[in-house]
This record gives sequence, C-alpha cells and structure tokens, in this order.
Amino acid sequence: MDIAELPPEKLYFSIGEVAEMLAINQSNIRYWEKEFDFLQPKKNKKGNRMYTRKDLENVRLIFHLTKEKGYTIEGAKKVLSDKRADAEKIAEVSARLKRIRAELIALKDSI
Repeated sequence: MDIAELPPEKLYFSIGEVAEMLAINQSNIRYWEKEFDFLQPKKNKKGNRMYTRKDLENVRLIFHLTKEKGYTIEGAKKVLSDKRADAEKIAEVSARLKRIRAELIALKDSI
C-alpha cells in the first residue's frame, strides 16, 4: 500500500500497520529507529509507537535504500545526509512505477 492511498482521516499508524504496508518485520523498523536519528515516532502512554505520515515517508525511504537498492545502513545514512532530496525523488518514482506495473498486470489479467 502506498502512503497516498491511506485514509486521510487517520493521523497515526501503529508499528504493525507500518510493517504490514512494507511487508517487513517490526524488528527492522525498531532497528532503523536506533540507527537513523530522524526516525523518532511519538509514543503513547503505553509506550506504543505512533507513526505520522512523515514518519511513514521516512521509513519508506529507508526501506527503498536498504531493501530495494541494497545499501548498507551506513551507505543509506551517507546517501540521506548527502543527497536526501534526490533519494526521496527516486523512491517516489519507484513507488509510482510499481503502482503502474500492478495496474498494467491487473489490466492484462482482465483481458
């Protein structure tokens, strides 16, 4: 699921929902929180992580660099510190292309 497809009335997402969106383990996201300073979701009174849309964009960007592009954690940190705007644009284009591909496959299957 893409961030743009999320319900507009929902402000916060649990770590389970974020992990399900990206099809990764929750432990990966918790590890990334320790490694990337800018990824610090709010926590409620019970200590549960509550991710905003900006947090989701950050997690998606880290996911793109580490899982899709194959960067190491250190490599992803370097890219984000040097060329964050470029990395965000590339991740956005990649997500769009995946959506288009899925739509084309669905169209092909319906024919």
